Amino acid sequence: MSSSTISLRLPDHLADELENIARETERSKSFHIQKAIEFYIQERADLQIAVDRLNDPADAIVDNQTMRKKFGL
Repeated sequence: MSSSTISLRLPDHLADELENIARETERSKSFHIQKAIEFYIQERADLQIAVDRLNDPADAIVDNQTMRKKFGL
């Protein structure tokens, strides 16, 4: 897998927190930035799916009672 180099500026307080996390976990700052971006992208994709479903009139809404029955709760 290829990779790209990206330069960014962080406010001092975020840079300090990142430094602390990297030291505590014995992982690089780059590792944590990559994981944070991966998490953000996945969350953003999940949010977009939810918004698309919410706005899709053909997508049925399942009420709480039906969902509980389906899962035997």
